[in-house]
Amino acid sequence: MAQALRPNTTGSLFATDGKAHPVQDTLLAVTLVLGVTAFVTALVSKDLHLISSWTGLVGIFTGAYGQYISVTTRERFGLILGLGASAVGFFLGMAHGGLFGGVVGH
Repeated sequence: MAQALRPNTTGSLFATDGKAHPVQDTLLAVTLVLGVTAFVTALVSKDLHLISSWTGLVGIFTGAYGQYISVTTRERFGLILGLGASAVGFFLGMAHGGLFGGVVGH
């Protein structure tokens, strides 16, 4: 059980391999922020469909790229949470009016 007593000296909460991953950590944070924004704005009001659909779409792309270049399981776990929230916000935003609803096409 010696490994249980070793402190984490990497400086990153999500790096379990002993190396820093600044790009992956940044994509993780951006995906989580976009996912929470898309999810919350989709649930708060139907009138915020432009914000929820666009932030959800960008969150899906950043999360997908983050999954592609992720190294550790902790990074992937956070990215999946952000991707799920982004997708739900995106789909609810699309159901409430879409990416251009009311702005283009009328």
